[in-house]
Amino acid sequence: PKEPSGSLSADSIKIKKEVASAFVKRKKRSSPYEWYFEYYKSPMEQMHERCENYPPCDSLSDQVGFALAYNHFFG
Repeated sequence: PKEPSGSLSADSIKIKKEVASAFVKRKKRSSPYEWYFEYYKSPMEQMHERCENYPPCDSLSDQVGFALAYNHFFG
């Protein structure tokens, strides 16, 4: 069904699983190590996200680097 604006609605766009899988390939995990690190972030990655989510730290990290900015605000 068409909407008043002339575009198709999301409900009208349907494709079969077989067709969709031709477009989207899921990455296979080759080891439990890769599976683990896909779900659990390293402490350094957590620190980067903490700094990125705090605008003053993110701004300062662009100027002086991540380590100095993180230590200034959280260290």
